[in-house]
Amino acid sequence: MKQLLPLFLLAASPALAAGQFQPPEGCEVFVTVQHTDCQVSYHYTCASDPKGHQWSVYAGSDGPYYMSRIDSETRWIESHDLITPESDALGTEAEPASFSSLLETGRDDFDFTTTSSTGEVRRYVGYDRLAGHNVTIDGVTFDATEFELETFDAEGNFLHRRSGTQMISRDWRLFFSDAEHFENAYGDVEDSQSRPMTFAFPAEKGFLSTVPQFGCDQMMTMNEALAPVPASFTARRAP
Repeated sequence: MKQLLPLFLLAASPALAAGQFQPPEGCEVFVTVQHTDCQVSYHYTCASDPKGHQWSVYAGSDGPYYMSRIDSETRWIESHDLITPESDALGTEAEPASFSSLLETGRDDFDFTTTSSTGEVRRYVGYDRLAGHNVTIDGVTFDATEFELETFDAEGNFLHRRSGTQMISRDWRLFFSDAEHFENAYGDVEDSQSRPMTFAFPAEKGFLSTVPQFGCDQMMTMNEALAPVPASFTARRAP
C-alpha cells in the first residue's frame, strides 16, 4: 500500500496548479532556478517562520520531491522527502554552521547531528571555504566555495564523504551546488555536477515554472541505460 505524507506535512507542502508551483499559504517565492540536471528549484520565505528562515523545494520532471528549511546562518533546520513520509530535523550542534563566519573569515567549520522521522541519528562534520573568486551565471554573481563533509552513524561509523565546489549568494544567504566527489564506506565512488543555469524572478518569464529546462534528455538516457541514481543530493544543508 502506498504510504502517505503526514497530515502536518501535507498542510505545509507546496502544490502545482495551472502549470505553476504554488508555495504554502503565507509564503512567497523570491526566485525560481533552473539547474543543469533536469531540476528546477523554488526558494521562498514564510511570514510565520522566524526571521531569516527560508525554504527550498526541488522538482524534477515528475514534480516536487524534496523540501528543506534553513536559517539565516544556513543551519539545516529540517528537510522532507515529498515522495515518502521520511523527514530529518536538526539535532545537537557541537559546532553550528555559520554563514557569517564564512564571509568574515573565509572558512566555516561545522559539526552537527540530525534525527530522522524513523529515529536514525547521523553526524555531519566538515567545512566550507571561500575559493577566492567569483562566478557569474545569468547575471547573478556568486562567491565560489570549496567544501568537505563526512557523515557518521550514531555509533561513530563512517558512512560517506562528499567534497567539491559550490557557490554562495551573499544576498540570498544560499548555497548552490556545482561539482562533487562522493565515496562511501562500501567503496562506491561517484563524480557528479549540478549547477544553476537560469534565474527567474517575480513577473519574469519562467517564474514558478514546473518544467525543468536543462539536461532532461541526458537524464532519460541515463535511466534507459540503468545508470545508478546519484549517490548524494548536493544542495547545501541537505546532506
